[in-house]
Amino acid sequence: MTGFGKGEAALRNKKITVEIRSLNSKQLDLSLRLPAVYRQSEYEIRNLIARTIQRGKVDVFVTVESQAVETSAHINKEAFEAYYRQIADICAGNRDLAGVHADALVIQSILRLPDVVSTEAEAIPEEEHAALLAAVEAAAAHLDAFREQEGAILIADLLRRVELIEQYKTEVVPFEKARTETVKARILDNLSKLAVDVDRNRLEQEMIFYLEKLDITEEKVRLTNHCNYFREVASSEEGAGRKLGFIAQEMGREINTMGSKANEPNIQILVVKMKDELEKIKEQVLNIL
Repeated sequence: MTGFGKGEAALRNKKITVEIRSLNSKQLDLSLRLPAVYRQSEYEIRNLIARTIQRGKVDVFVTVESQAVETSAHINKEAFEAYYRQIADICAGNRDLAGVHADALVIQSILRLPDVVSTEAEAIPEEEHAALLAAVEAAAAHLDAFREQEGAILIADLLRRVELIEQYKTEVVPFEKARTETVKARILDNLSKLAVDVDRNRLEQEMIFYLEKLDITEEKVRLTNHCNYFREVASSEEGAGRKLGFIAQEMGREINTMGSKANEPNIQILVVKMKDELEKIKEQVLNIL
């Protein structure tokens, strides 16, 4: 299910911001972007998010704003001075190089020499680590709340469409009764055109057998049961998306059978309307965990 969550944590001279965005997906596809200094906390961040978000394409962005000037680069004074003395000694013993040791270019060259400048990966303080995880938890909680709100709206829409399907199923009844008389009249009319003797008792038996094949009472009963079960699961179970999808498939089977047995244009129109609502249900169910 789509959603967005944001969490912030403030320290004395830093502000940590965590943003989480999610899109629909069958599994959890987690992408994490964070500053290099927080890489040591990546495993914990992933676990925190996975406990709240079971599936979806999830993008996590961690940024940090620092009010103090900080750098992980350090100049090795001993190495710098050793290089500088060596260059100065060389220049002092060579008249062509006299005075070169004081040039700024020399200083820049020394800074590029091995072991003069080093970058150390320092562990972040415990206070900052706790603030980072708190921001992640807050963002995940806001995302979860956003998705719950969206889910409630989505469930209401699904239940409304289930009601429409049942309404269309009820509208089938008068056409179903008229259809029986129409089928009987059509059969008798065709027989009269044949100008042959007909065994009326046998005709009645065959007509009853034929009309029983067109009867959709059983399909309507099963469709009603599926609709009731859909409501029950939607209102009482967590993580019901997959199960609702299965129920929608069963509803589709009954509606398709009603359509194949319809043999009446008005019933076919109502079946098409039911199918339309059912397809919208199947699309929306994919957005539910």
